[in-house]
Amino acid sequence: MSVPTPEQDAAFLAEYVDRCREVIRGLYAAQTAIGRLEGQAESADGLVWATADGQGRVTRLSINPRALRKNERELGREVTEVLQAAQNDAARQAREVVDKASSRADALPEPLDETFVRARGEQAIRDLM
Repeated sequence: MSVPTPEQDAAFLAEYVDRCREVIRGLYAAQTAIGRLEGQAESADGLVWATADGQGRVTRLSINPRALRKNERELGREVTEVLQAAQNDAARQAREVVDKASSRADALPEPLDETFVRARGEQAIRDLM
């Protein structure tokens, strides 16, 4: 969006507001998407698997009874690795959603500042003279 002429101000502002609303809708959609995403991970042998939500909270952990044959240290390490991998997967997905939403927000033009308003006021005074 280029800087409007005085005659284009109303249309410029209407378009700017529409684009802002679109970005806000995108941010709400991103928030919803993050709330629904699910990171997943599984151990190499498939005996331990877990899921995590978009906030990184573990939502499920499943340990196949055959995994209980492992020694305590090995099973603990495996469970920890699977939980972390599920959280990392959820974080990766959330970053993708955030990056997409951020790129839309970055596309907004810079807001008009006081120098623009001052210049419009000075132009109006000159036009009156």
